[in-house]
Amino acid sequence: MHNFRLYLVLVVIGLILAGCVSIRPPAGQKPVEKRMLVTGYCRCGACCGWKRNWVGLPVVASGPAKGSPKKVGISASGSRATYGTIAADPSIYPFGTIMHVEGYGYGKVQDTGEKIKGDHIDIFFRDHGQAQKWGAKKNMLVKVWTAK
Repeated sequence: MHNFRLYLVLVVIGLILAGCVSIRPPAGQKPVEKRMLVTGYCRCGACCGWKRNWVGLPVVASGPAKGSPKKVGISASGSRATYGTIAADPSIYPFGTIMHVEGYGYGKVQDTGEKIKGDHIDIFFRDHGQAQKWGAKKNMLVKVWTAK
């Protein structure tokens, strides 16, 4: 009985970490499969284009907003970036679009990125090592349930 409880706890933790419990596709809606470029990112400055200014505060590293304060770990939709957060081109995949990426699980479009255009998505990982372990670029089929 003790082994079964431990197994059950580990399964539940695994599902939560995989994003499968909180993110689900809409009931009754069939997904569209699209070939996409899939990359990984985390909240670090190398992945998200920020650095620390002379007093140690995070600021945007380049572009028109260079030097502006940066809220580290907050997505473009205003939500906290967690496992399951996907950055996509909002003109094609609006916030709330659900996707399933093989080897990652379900995610929801809640972020954007300067280099994320067209059929390119960036999937969030908790740390830079995990994002790098995913690999720089993968061209793969992704299931998409577009938000209405």
